[in-house]
Amino acid sequence: MKSTFYHKLTATSLDGELLSDACCEKILSDSEVELLPLLDAAYQVRKTYFQNRVQLHILNNAQNGSCPEDCHYCVQAKTATTDIDTYSLKPEYEILAEAERAYQSGAYRYCIVMSGRGPSPKRVAQLARLIQEVKAQYPIEVCLSVGLIDEPAAHILKEAGLDRLNHNLNTSESHYPKICSTHTYGDRMATLHAAQSVGLACCSGVIVGMGEENSDLIRVAKELRRLEVASIPVNFFLPIDGTQLKNTPSLTPDYCLRVLCLYRFLNPRAEVRVAAGREHHLRGMEVMSLYPANSMFLEGYLNATGKEASRTLQMVQDAGFIVETNGEISAQLQTEQGNVLLKELEVLRPRMECNS
Repeated sequence: MKSTFYHKLTATSLDGELLSDACCEKILSDSEVELLPLLDAAYQVRKTYFQNRVQLHILNNAQNGSCPEDCHYCVQAKTATTDIDTYSLKPEYEILAEAERAYQSGAYRYCIVMSGRGPSPKRVAQLARLIQEVKAQYPIEVCLSVGLIDEPAAHILKEAGLDRLNHNLNTSESHYPKICSTHTYGDRMATLHAAQSVGLACCSGVIVGMGEENSDLIRVAKELRRLEVASIPVNFFLPIDGTQLKNTPSLTPDYCLRVLCLYRFLNPRAEVRVAAGREHHLRGMEVMSLYPANSMFLEGYLNATGKEASRTLQMVQDAGFIVETNGEISAQLQTEQGNVLLKELEVLRPRMECNS
């Protein structure tokens, strides 16, 4: 592919114009579109709005399991058979302690996540008090993911100081019935509209690898652009035994990076986060995700573990990026150099034992 193609991708995105569906499909599937020039083109957009900064997010799985929804990708769904520990909402002191640890770890945003269809009015009031307490004690942004909410609930959370509400679209409207039957795509859209109607910033993203077509990913990216969401987590489906999704396609590092580039081109000003599954699917090319994406999770996801925090910090810094924090703690984000190990004799001369 000629260099003018990549330059045009950058220019179109920075000019605020929308890529055609045909161009988006080419980015995802045309082998003549080379990955490295594509990553560089996406990085030019990322650098314009976010320079070389990376925001780190830490999830608190504040309530786990016992969910009445049947989201086919989730180990907490009522239909999942995965053996997980279930518990009701953690006590306030525990959530506050985890907020402190998130802040001290260098997280820009503390993400509180609850299982369930949506919170009751009593629970909304409880969460509002909790958000106020976190914000009073630590200079860290708070994001909340609690399922479906209406406008009155969104207003209460906004008044309490909530920075963002997370509610992922996950997939396109046409593909949604294939991944969930207990609520609809329209229900999710209604939650986002409720949040935006009271001036609450939204975080909403996608899960890649649930049997969708490229056209589904393109539709979601353009829908998120239309909604002007502040933050877009791009998740890559983790094939965990016990969920309803079976025989999902294998994702390659090349494809995952192309998806991240596409979401950057279509949402140039949004925070694009490389989210769940990055270690599993990107493997040795994980660091390349930082060229289109400007944020990532630290210390794992809801029920799946991730890379050690020290290794993630090392990767970010080794690539020449800077961790963006809310407070004066960046000097504490030190990484440790591992010891160099020498080969032992049985490794140096593996045939000795056979010949003896």
